[in-house]
Amino acid sequence: MADKPDLISRRKREHIELCLTDDVAFMEKTTGFENYDFVHDAITEVDLNKINFETEFFNKKINFPFLISCMTGGVREAENINAQLAVAANQLNIPIGVGSQRQALENKSFIQSYKVLRNNAPAIPVLGNIGAAQIVKFKNFDSILYLKDLIEADAMVIHANPLQELLQDNGEPDFRGFLKSVEKLVKYLDIPVIVKEVGSGISKKSAERLLNIGVKGIDVAGAGGTSWAAVEILRNGGNSDNKFWDWGLPTSYCLRTIYKLKNKYNFVLIGSGGINNAFNAAKAYALGADITASARIILQVLKRSGVDGVVKLIEDWFENIKKIMFLTGSNLISDLQNKKILRKDKLY
Repeated sequence: MADKPDLISRRKREHIELCLTDDVAFMEKTTGFENYDFVHDAITEVDLNKINFETEFFNKKINFPFLISCMTGGVREAENINAQLAVAANQLNIPIGVGSQRQALENKSFIQSYKVLRNNAPAIPVLGNIGAAQIVKFKNFDSILYLKDLIEADAMVIHANPLQELLQDNGEPDFRGFLKSVEKLVKYLDIPVIVKEVGSGISKKSAERLLNIGVKGIDVAGAGGTSWAAVEILRNGGNSDNKFWDWGLPTSYCLRTIYKLKNKYNFVLIGSGGINNAFNAAKAYALGADITASARIILQVLKRSGVDGVVKLIEDWFENIKKIMFLTGSNLISDLQNKKILRKDKLY
């Protein structure tokens, strides 16, 4: 029988293979972005040439408010993927997240698949990553400190994935003590803690509980993009008849409700889950996102067109976002949140 680290590496390999396809998209549930439209400004006076996307992400300047989301690591194939993604992120000067670092705690064989991120991207924000199912078991956080130092992380992402763990073969759907563990971790680490879902979304109530204990970033990772329930269902030999395939809160709902918490808390709101084009990204900003993020489409473009393809994709998106800003009279990307979007049912 394969030992546990080998099982984890095989699982990661299968995750990569499935995410290179469109087989793991939601079947019926969507992001909800299609329910919104931009408010056209016929007398716009925005100067396209003066639109600047530069901003800060946890005290580091970035050129675009976009994150190459947490993807992979801990398997041989991941080293090349992460190496190329880091080159693209470095060229664009945007943040990048590593996939779950759990494997680095259990087997040193693929440690370079994580370290390569910082090696190829020395100055940009790099995000560490560990699962909720792991941190609830830690008696202390020395392991988290090791993971932080391994990639010189600027922030640590805790991925909360109850549905995935529930459906995963050999999954660990036991999150008892999660909030208390996160609260302790926030106090222990000298870098910000971000909590993200993996495709089922985060509700306003859950976000508020996390913000109350000091979490500095919420990545909604809502429904409508990649269904990690689908990933695990397919890995188990199931099919789309499984009703959990489409479980979750749409990305648009998560953003517009959690954004209201900005009145009370200082945090970074990350819009991910179905950010597959410039229009969805712009709608995410309009609904409250400070930064948007994508994973699967980036992986697919990398496979087809390499680093240059990834760079071109993201640059093209922001060229189109510029046009959206011009047409809505928005000088700043934050201006999109000033009544520049409305539900389509209000148009008729």
